[in-house]
This record gives sequence, structure tokens and C-alpha cells, in this order.
Amino acid sequence: MKAVVIKCFGKPEDTFQTIELPIPSLNDNEVLIKVKATSINPIDYKIRGGHLPHLVPSFPAILHGDVSGIVEKTGANVREFQAGDPVYGCIGGVIGIDGALAEYTKADYRLLSKMPNGIDFTEAAAIPLVGITAYEAIFQRANIQSGQKVLIYGGVGGVGHLGIQFAKVLEAEVYATVSSEQQAAIVKELGADYTIDYKKETVQEFVKKYTDGKGFDVVFDTIGNQHLTNSFEAVKRKGTVVTTVSLDKIDISPIHEKALTFHTVYMIIPILYNDEAGKREHGEILRHITELVEQGKVKPLIDPNGFNIKQIAQAHSYAEIGKNIGKVVISL
Repeated sequence: MKAVVIKCFGKPEDTFQTIELPIPSLNDNEVLIKVKATSINPIDYKIRGGHLPHLVPSFPAILHGDVSGIVEKTGANVREFQAGDPVYGCIGGVIGIDGALAEYTKADYRLLSKMPNGIDFTEAAAIPLVGITAYEAIFQRANIQSGQKVLIYGGVGGVGHLGIQFAKVLEAEVYATVSSEQQAAIVKELGADYTIDYKKETVQEFVKKYTDGKGFDVVFDTIGNQHLTNSFEAVKRKGTVVTTVSLDKIDISPIHEKALTFHTVYMIIPILYNDEAGKREHGEILRHITELVEQGKVKPLIDPNGFNIKQIAQAHSYAEIGKNIGKVVISL
């Protein structure tokens, strides 16, 4: 089979190569997938660029965790899927586990769900990593109650745009940060009740404007850096902050001073540590997301610049610049 691999770290145009590899063999808990599409997450280009060397599979490495495709073959323990099933999931692309940039890939069946009816492979490939991340944050960590004011940093981002929709499922009043009128229109369409242009309004200004200075019940930070610090300022006393990006050295004294509940989400832990219970949970989360998609309550936001596998270097360059709206998807 043809596979797109990296044999070193570096820029997209210097690293990706197409080579021939054997079709993967399966263990009892795996399925073989004919890959139809994948999407780019920041972890993918950070690994490729050498910024996360502790996470890279062995060279030649097949990157990308997100996959959608058709089951070709199943292992002896697999009962949930059979040949011909359209499936999706976040399957690897990290330490010792090949990803989706190949004609075929194998995956632990517990990480997968059947694809939602009514969407195509491109849309399905955009969901898994960001969907599970946003789900963990909104449904499991934030403990959102109906009517609460929820602020989401990064409204048109991969995680943020699904966070908006999940918060609306829980009947929250959703506020999303944007940086342009175009982004504001998109997040409104996704269900946000209010938009905040963080380049034009300070934290103090929008906290006063929307919460009478009290702060938001929940703040979900999907960007990190100064935005995480701002999250501590924007949340109310005894409120909740959830972040997906907490790798910086920051002052956490506001957590104590406001008696905050603070959570981080790192969705690849079950894959990294071969956590069977965690893998099953990922599959269960995807099945719930599938239901929400089929009910019309959730839809993935796809960047209009589509790419195919021959354009993988261009796709990585584009995603890395960070100007995309929603997910960058690659069709095979």
C-alpha cells in the first residue's frame, strides 16, 4: 500500500514522502480500515516539526490520528463492526501507533464508532480528536447547568466550534470569542448567543458588559497562553475553568484567590498509555456525538480549502499558519 511518512523532523515540504509499505496485520482487538479522509490537528504538525519528539512514532512515521473510512477486516474479538461499515475515530499517529496517512490503517476497535448518517467521510474525519476533547470539557468537566453563562475562547477553532454546540445542547447561554465579523457570523450560526471580539474589548469590559462584573460561570479555553490567564480573570468566584492548553508557566494564584475549579483535558492519554477503559470511553463519546449529529444538534465546521493526500505538505503549511476556519481535512 502507499503511505505518506516522515523520516525526519522539519518543514512540510522537506519531510513528507510517499513510500510502499505492507498492509497492516491485525491483532484480535483491531480492525483494518480503508482510509477515506483524515484531518489536521495541532499535534500533527507539532510532531512533524520536531516540537513533540517524545510523541513521534518510529521512523518512517505515519502521522494523523483522525480517520474516517470503511472497515475491510476485523480481529477475532471484534463484534461491534464488520467489513463494509463506515467508521471514524482518533486512532493514533503517536508513539508506536501509526496514523491515517496511508491507504490502509489499523485501529483498536474500542476507539471507533460507526459514522453518523447524513454526513460524508470528509465531515466525519473532522470530528474525532476535537469532538472528544470538547465533549470531555463540556459534558464531563465543566458540569454545566441550564442557563449558565459559558465563555468559550476560540469560537471558530476545531475544539471551540464543537464546544459551542455541546454547551447549547446543555442549554447554556454561550459567549464565544472571535477576531472578525466573518468569525462572528459563523459562531452565531453554530449557536453562540453572543460574540466577543477579543481584539476590541478587554476582559474587564466584556465581563462588565455581559455579567455585570461578576464573571462567567464557566470558561472554556482552547487557545492557551494569555487566554488562559484571561480565563481566570473572566470567570466568577467559585466558577470553573477548563483548558486544553496548559503547558505554559503561568501564575495560578487566581485559582486560589477565587476558589476556582480548574480542569485540563488531554484526550490522547488512553492512546498513549494503552488504557482500555479510556479507549472504550472514547468510543462511547463518539457514539453520543454520532447521535447528536444525526439529530441535527451538532455539525463539524470544515475549512473551505480542501486538500487531497498529494497536497499534504500544502495542507500542513496552511493549518500551521492558523488562518483556517474550522478543521483542515485531507481526502484520500
